[in-house]
Amino acid sequence: MQISGSLRLTVFESTILFSLTYILLFLNINTHFMKICFLIAAILVSTFCSAQKDYDYTDTRKKTESFAKVQQKDIRADLATFTLAGINESIGKTSLKKISFNSFDADSMTFKEDDIKAIVKTMPFDPSKHKLDYDEKYLIKIDKKPYYGGYGALPKTCISQVNLMIGNDSVIIPRAAYADLYNLKLSYVDKGIQRTVNGIYRSRDGRKIYLYLLCKDNTGNYEVTWVIQDKKYVRRVLDYEFM
Repeated sequence: MQISGSLRLTVFESTILFSLTYILLFLNINTHFMKICFLIAAILVSTFCSAQKDYDYTDTRKKTESFAKVQQKDIRADLATFTLAGINESIGKTSLKKISFNSFDADSMTFKEDDIKAIVKTMPFDPSKHKLDYDEKYLIKIDKKPYYGGYGALPKTCISQVNLMIGNDSVIIPRAAYADLYNLKLSYVDKGIQRTVNGIYRSRDGRKIYLYLLCKDNTGNYEVTWVIQDKKYVRRVLDYEFM
């Protein structure tokens, strides 16, 4: 998939050609020579302007983990009640109970209620510890994999840990489930107010737990839900650039 940048307007090109024509006419140069000069100028200006066009770079990200690809009917129905990607299927569905955050700062957020506790932490991204693949000047893969958050540019932060406790049991969220998520903003500003929609949701039968995060950022939006069933990690659901 190619991401096309916006093309520059041709005002500069037109101005240069017009100015050159006026000068040549003013100098009263013979017509044949003037045509040659005009042609050369047109080629040079066209080449210059083409070089100013934004480069079309490859988008290696995939939507294989998106809400639209979820086949399990019960999980899909639950996700529709709180995810943005599933909002079209939320009509008529009863919301799940939400556990909101207890505390958060610039690089961490904690959730705790009854027998459930979770913490998500971020840290600065260190490019020296990763393999970076570029398409021209645009970053398209980190450690040979697509990534999410600020796609095309070097990330500023990465997720360092996702810990979840249910009762006395620690649920292991594999690093692969968050290693490709970057520039996570745990909150956002709306009309001057700091807000977040992050939370933990419990299915009606009590068997499934959903840890949901929304990254709303001008470098690239995404939402991720880690699905836990019977105290074991099942999968994640990931959608991006939907706003």
